[in-house]
Amino acid sequence: MVVLDSPQGANEDSASARETAAAYLTQHCAWADLDAVLLVVSELVTNAVRHTSGWWRLRLRAGHEQLVVEMDDSSPQPPVPREPDFTGGGGFGWHMVQRLAGQVEVRPLPEGKRVRATWLRSAAGPC
Repeated sequence: MVVLDSPQGANEDSASARETAAAYLTQHCAWADLDAVLLVVSELVTNAVRHTSGWWRLRLRAGHEQLVVEMDDSSPQPPVPREPDFTGGGGFGWHMVQRLAGQVEVRPLPEGKRVRATWLRSAAGPC
């Protein structure tokens, strides 16, 4: 498992999370779709930075058959799908997370929420 807590600076947050996730997945979960997972990680970190005013914690756990990415943050508000704005106003990220991950769950925490994205290894996937 790898854990990354909220560092300083929004741009650094997303880049650091992607780098950490890429290194972890390369070593512990070669079967995962690296691009899809990194997009989800980037979006979850960006949303936590943009839509919360407090802490966040990203966790990745890889097993032989499953990969779990969890983002805990200080906001109790669940992500809200928005109509995509093609003029630069956003609205693409949450839809992307839901499409790229095999399963997405949002659960309340005593001081915020947890977003969990899970991928299952396909039977035909490489070792």
